[in-house]
Amino acid sequence: MSKRDIENQKLLTMLQNSFAQSHKTYGILRLQADLKNQGVIANHKRIAQIKRKNDIYPRQFKCFVTTTDSNHDSPVAKNELNRAFDKVKKNQVWVSDITYITTNVGWVYLAVIIDLYARKVVGWDVDNHMRASLVCNALSNATETRNGLPEMFHSDRGVQYVSEELEKILDKKKVTISMSRKGNCWDNAVSESFFGTLKQELIHHEKYKNLEEVRMSLFKYIEAFYNRKRLHSTLGYKSPDEYEKAS
Repeated sequence: MSKRDIENQKLLTMLQNSFAQSHKTYGILRLQADLKNQGVIANHKRIAQIKRKNDIYPRQFKCFVTTTDSNHDSPVAKNELNRAFDKVKKNQVWVSDITYITTNVGWVYLAVIIDLYARKVVGWDVDNHMRASLVCNALSNATETRNGLPEMFHSDRGVQYVSEELEKILDKKKVTISMSRKGNCWDNAVSESFFGTLKQELIHHEKYKNLEEVRMSLFKYIEAFYNRKRLHSTLGYKSPDEYEKAS
């Protein structure tokens, strides 16, 4: 075996470990960045060749259904955020959204709160309903995590986000409320992107029996992997936790 073959074998082992720890989701650039974090510099073409020869391919994306119900008569806030997703400070802007997850006994619903600064999920809740209390519980978790509320809270126009229950919490601390324009998912693109990643990397590859299985699975993914380890291209291939610690 040549020296090059030995080096490729070592690199393959590292790639396989990195790929496995990423829930089998990392492509070439994230694998390259993860190797760099471990002190190994490898050309992306070399990584691509090794991946191809050893059938190391990320899980494929599947579409998901929106859960937004904006058919209501409640007043909505202006789009104060206006897609200014970058160059924000920690706890300056939180964004939120809801998605569904199927189980053997019916749908359950996940609400998340994301701090735009490091794209970190600072609060979340999952239940078998998507009433306003689902979002309020997620917000309560975020408040405990961050020891307070943000300057701005952005969401879509769903009925959960125009509820008196949620508005009382935000108004009490004078939080600026921002909402996407009607029918424009790009106004809440960060939340949509997170759900796309979550579905692609986890949900579509699982068969959940019930709510508790979903809750345990989400805890492992969000708290142990996504926030702590998953590399984000928008963060210079750092994880949310790593990005915040470096700032």
